[in-house]
Amino acid sequence: MSNFDKQWKTKESGDSFANRTRDTIRGPRPMRPQIQKATRQLTSEISRLDAAANRLKQRESSIFKKTVTAVQAHDQESSKAYSNELAEVRKMQKIVTQSRIALEQITTRLQTVTDVGDFAATIAPAIGVIRSVRSTLGDAMPDAQNALGEIGAQLNAIMTDVGGITGTNFYMGENSEEANKILSEASAIAEKRMNDSLPEVPTSTSESIFSSSE
Repeated sequence: MSNFDKQWKTKESGDSFANRTRDTIRGPRPMRPQIQKATRQLTSEISRLDAAANRLKQRESSIFKKTVTAVQAHDQESSKAYSNELAEVRKMQKIVTQSRIALEQITTRLQTVTDVGDFAATIAPAIGVIRSVRSTLGDAMPDAQNALGEIGAQLNAIMTDVGGITGTNFYMGENSEEANKILSEASAIAEKRMNDSLPEVPTSTSESIFSSSE
């Protein structure tokens, strides 16, 4: 059981830890507007990821057709070049898809925290997920790093304020088990979607044209 869970369960009295955390949402310095702002910003980033995914899909489709044409023409040099380019685009597609799924999951959780006082169990993993997504998107969408960094900083500030009000220290170091679970699930879903939706490139021989780039 985490330190947060222990404190949540052991603090008893009229001014219990849970009550004080809920008061932080509703009280004289409510956190609800800050959380809502963070969720709006995350929703905006998800929309940007959708747009990026659509652009990558169009690019993937174009390169795929060129790859097929080169393979059918037995143009080994062009087919290898196109297949390498296609592999890179598909890699970017997976990164964007995985990032979108992860951000969508934490956005849903943050929307829930506006109604209940389950702060640390929701916000701490969200910060870990944002940190990882921000790092992962470095190559695919470098412009997203600033926005995600700002959202992460806002959530960190909320956690700091909650800690000050409730007298609890929240450790915000490495990703929590819950954050890693969210990221792993997002990766698995993205992998399945890619496998289900993207066709394999036909080859002129029994050996895949991708084998030389692996």
